[in-house]
Amino acid sequence: MIIKTLSGLMLVFALCFAQKSTGQEIYAGKYKAAFTEAPKKVPTAKTPDGPLAGNGDIGLTLGGGPDNLCFYLGKNDFWRAYPVYPGGGIALPGWLEVNIDALKGANYYAEQVQDKALIKGRFTKNELKVSLNAWVSATANTVVAEFTANKACVINARLLATKGNTSVNTEGKDGDVTWVTRSFENTPLLEWPCRVAMALKVLGSKMENDGSIALKANQKVTLAVTIYTNQDRSDWKKRAIAEAQSSTENSLALLKEKHEAWWKDFWGRSNVRIGDPFIEKYYYASQYLFGVTSRGDKFAPGIWGPFVTRDSSAWGGDYHLNYNYQAPYWAAYSSNHIAQTDNFDQPLLDYMEKGKLHAQALLSMKGIYYPVGIGPKGLVTTRWPLTPDEMEKRYATRENTIDGGFKFLGQKINAVFSVGNMLMRFYSTYDAAYARKIYPYVLECANFWEDYLKFENGRYVIYNDHYGEVMPNLRNKGQWRDMLGDFNSTLSLGLVKMLFKGIIDLSTFLNVDTSRLAKWLHIVKHLSDFTVGEVNGKLSLKGVEKSPSPWHSQINGLARVSIHGLILPGGVCGPKTNSSFNQILLNDVGRWKERMKGPGEWANTLGNGIETCFPAAVRVGYDPDEILKQLKDRIIAQSLPNLWITAEGGGTETLAAVPLTVNEMLLQSYEQVIRIFPNWNKDKDASFDQLRAYGAFLISSQLQNGEVSFVKIQSEAGRNCIMDNPWPGKAVQLFRNGQKAEVLEGESFNFTTKAGEKLELRNREK
Repeated sequence: MIIKTLSGLMLVFALCFAQKSTGQEIYAGKYKAAFTEAPKKVPTAKTPDGPLAGNGDIGLTLGGGPDNLCFYLGKNDFWRAYPVYPGGGIALPGWLEVNIDALKGANYYAEQVQDKALIKGRFTKNELKVSLNAWVSATANTVVAEFTANKACVINARLLATKGNTSVNTEGKDGDVTWVTRSFENTPLLEWPCRVAMALKVLGSKMENDGSIALKANQKVTLAVTIYTNQDRSDWKKRAIAEAQSSTENSLALLKEKHEAWWKDFWGRSNVRIGDPFIEKYYYASQYLFGVTSRGDKFAPGIWGPFVTRDSSAWGGDYHLNYNYQAPYWAAYSSNHIAQTDNFDQPLLDYMEKGKLHAQALLSMKGIYYPVGIGPKGLVTTRWPLTPDEMEKRYATRENTIDGGFKFLGQKINAVFSVGNMLMRFYSTYDAAYARKIYPYVLECANFWEDYLKFENGRYVIYNDHYGEVMPNLRNKGQWRDMLGDFNSTLSLGLVKMLFKGIIDLSTFLNVDTSRLAKWLHIVKHLSDFTVGEVNGKLSLKGVEKSPSPWHSQINGLARVSIHGLILPGGVCGPKTNSSFNQILLNDVGRWKERMKGPGEWANTLGNGIETCFPAAVRVGYDPDEILKQLKDRIIAQSLPNLWITAEGGGTETLAAVPLTVNEMLLQSYEQVIRIFPNWNKDKDASFDQLRAYGAFLISSQLQNGEVSFVKIQSEAGRNCIMDNPWPGKAVQLFRNGQKAEVLEGESFNFTTKAGEKLELRNREK
């Protein structure tokens, strides 16, 4: 269902200029989401529409009305490790239910305060006013809900663990702590056990045996829930209860100080100012939602992050590898939130042994071959239904042994998709330890594609790796095999080119496997060109060179799937790479308007692809004002009151859309060339602080009155800096650590840097 942003649950543009303790403004604090009605999509199998808070591991979703508030508690590491969904996938630990009978029929108002990662509520009925502050500690496994009222009333609290779906549940009470547990264990095909404990302590009043709590006038009552799984620690239950028992008003006050300090640091990593409140609002909301979704030292988030409000969420909430898993991270690299991406690689590394078995057993190939969906700890989530009857019910065929019983969906490229993220981080940091960590994975991808590519007539070609998913379903009635046979998919060619260019850079950087460089260079040089056709006398991109599928063989122009191979995460195309080919792509973007039936349909992103198509339009050089206009229309057409931009086919992937679009307008560095305000209307003032560029540079700059005021650079790795001249035709003065240094001239220039060095460039004529 499409929800209009400006109707239903009202989204309020806020002027809440939150301040750091130093008095310095947190610019993100200008914006918050506000709700004047109770959420309507909580619980849900997809993205909830209620206020959200979290710490990248634990997610808090507020549901219910004033008299029956429900605090749904999700956790990124709580999975039913079963290989088929529905049933398998991320699961819901449980929720805290707070009933306030005196608020039946009360007015509802809540805010998602993003600079503080706080949910505020205010519920009024006649003379009674009850206030709520709820937050998830950024530094501990604790969720806090604080209630105050202007008049005495009674609240009733219950901590509940979700039941069913083969789980084992227990509950009990230790002193003044109430606890519940939920476990998945010892059932057939379960790959590993998962257990969670949640423990509740009430401070400021006493909770009676029936769950009632007296809320006195103008006195705070705090409900603190501590949550641990057996993935956190072996004594998960004991630890949850012990931490809850030790909670005091003082300890929670200290936790809140640490919480606010963590978020202050988060917001200090980078910021942008573009003079467009609507786009800025969604820019910072998307950064917040990613911040509450992903924590580097915890399990990676799945499709819905930790905001799971029921079991068997769509697609099992898994790690879908043909872009859904990778996309949420794409803006984090340029936004300088590198720490939030630390969790990305582990599930991929954990699946390597199974990936090798798939390659050998199913294709007789070296390297790794991944199905479309996996989970943590080597879990596969995408087995076909295990019985022919269930297979026939869901997919109109009784054949449940396709590709050994795993969903590859005709695509060989799933493992390579993730190399794009690995290379984004590597180029953004030049961190040797990180390069060594990912190199084995990238190497196994290269091993597979060295084996799989065919060298014919002087070029490398790709057979049977498909532009789109090919699978049985209720529509094709078993005719799906007639669609198999794509030759030289644009998606495949782009990602394979990215792979071999990347492993050449990694091998050279680490000085390993240098004897293989010649072969890899040969592949890059001789890989087939991308296929183009002609539309109305102009060249246009084709999805594949040839295919038995009518849809795949059309001249579709640049679109979501081909963008993945060419631009994001592929990074092998753009104005700097090949200006004539880029013109073809730019013409294709220009035709997106021809297919629109109404506002918000530009680039056909209502189903998927907002995080892909809009940044790609920036990269190829499409008109920035038109991109922002279309982006606003797309947000209005399909987004939620908590500022989560939705797509029918996924959840967390959309969190990269606005930040990446804006970052690419202000700063680009693909193929190691830095460009300042490369696709921004120069008549509009803008500035950015500490965006991250390839080469491990942190860049700050300002555009004012049509001219760049300065460019500040912090070099982390001491690499050479290649930059297009921000003042075309002018000489540029370089400052090193505050001292005048070289004068730079030309269309672009290349200058040395030292690790830790601070540099600044200014127009020499000013």
